[in-house]
Amino acid sequence: MIKCVSVASHLKNFIPLKLEKQNRRWADVVAVIKMSLNGEEQDYTKGSIRKAVFLLAIPMILELSLESVFALVDMFFVGKLGQNAIATVGLTESVITIIYSVAIGLSVAATAIVSRRIGEKNPEDAAHAGAQSLIVALIVTAITSVVGVVFAADILHLMGANKDVVKEGAIFTQIMFGGSMGIMLLFLINGIFRGAGNAAMAMKSLWIASIINIILCPIFIHFWGLKGAAIATVIGRSSGVLYQCYHLFAGSGMLKFRKEHFKYDIPIIKSIISIGWPATFQFIIASGSWIILAKLVAETGGTTASAGYQIAIRNVIFFILPAWGMSNAAATLVGQNLGAKEIQRAEDSVMLVTKYNAIFMGFVMVLFVFFSRPIISFFSHDEAVIAYGVSALQIIGAGYIFYGIGMVMTQSLNGAGDTKTPTIINFVCFWLIQIPLAYVLAKGLDLKTTGVFLAVPIAEVFIALVAWYYFKKGKWKEVKV
Repeated sequence: MIKCVSVASHLKNFIPLKLEKQNRRWADVVAVIKMSLNGEEQDYTKGSIRKAVFLLAIPMILELSLESVFALVDMFFVGKLGQNAIATVGLTESVITIIYSVAIGLSVAATAIVSRRIGEKNPEDAAHAGAQSLIVALIVTAITSVVGVVFAADILHLMGANKDVVKEGAIFTQIMFGGSMGIMLLFLINGIFRGAGNAAMAMKSLWIASIINIILCPIFIHFWGLKGAAIATVIGRSSGVLYQCYHLFAGSGMLKFRKEHFKYDIPIIKSIISIGWPATFQFIIASGSWIILAKLVAETGGTTASAGYQIAIRNVIFFILPAWGMSNAAATLVGQNLGAKEIQRAEDSVMLVTKYNAIFMGFVMVLFVFFSRPIISFFSHDEAVIAYGVSALQIIGAGYIFYGIGMVMTQSLNGAGDTKTPTIINFVCFWLIQIPLAYVLAKGLDLKTTGVFLAVPIAEVFIALVAWYYFKKGKWKEVKV
């Protein structure tokens, strides 16, 4: 009897203690989420690595998630305009990824330098480096915008579009290229914010751009068709840039740009270009490969296959962007911890992010393999388009875990300022493996579009394995920026 009373008494005390611990744990999680979204300035070179990862990753994931939501919303409304409209958007986006590549390349350089200076506790030099990167971006964008506007129809024709697609879509392509300054600055300035550890500000600016896009897109498409989609996109991104500029020049954060920061500084610009050009080519190589694959799909399957493939790719991007957000968190942690001479902490941060990314991408892989038809059917009711989209989504999605691992490894090398190694990896895996393999499978073995789809996961597996090898070698720890 005494024993029973003792056990009952113990349980009576144990259950409230357990509930109290659970409540405390949930309260800690909520506190971290609030902290990450508020954009409170943190020292990511000290304390819990797991907390640092989540403080950076949560806003970075949300930042890119809404961008990917817009990509799907845009495709949903454009899909109502027919196959030619879908093909136009897909082909234009395939080419305009070159501008994305330049923007991301410069943002990689900005993140690497800014995060290193912040890790060294030198925000003044961080702001100066960020301002110099804006000078480079403005010059580059002026050139690419003019080329895109003048040669819009030629670009679509070069991509394999038929006469109807060129006729309907040239104005869309012109507007998108003409407004490419918004793309460039939006991505670059967010790279500056991320390097400073202010991921929440980057999130908010892209959210503003995406929400305005989502609101305006169906309205403008209703009145102006495909041209309206391009106008909505340019307005949305420009709004995000205005928000960024306000906080860079008039805000109260760690980074505050002043007029003297824009005084032409040749050594800093050389450093930005030294880190930025391999990073730019790194993404141009990847983008170029995707452009060739899109062209190959159009050649072997026609407009119907191209439409299905573009719908599938939009869904692939939708789930890759959150993983890319986690990878950006790894890049910031590497840069800041190298600046603070916390080398082991930098490596430990990368391994933890890799684990989280692999788990997330594993869930997505299951979704794509087993639920591809309902996903593609949401965007098109054309059975032929759906069939191509399902095939693309299942095959490309089969390698998703490797995509996540490769992303973290390459972004971590970029964050350390070692942009040349990922560039070489991309060149070998995309241009010497993916493209030749796609042609051999599609045309040599007559697998047509299926051969193109198969080349994607095969190349991505190689990227993940090679990037992992070079990261573990550790030469990135010795890079000076």
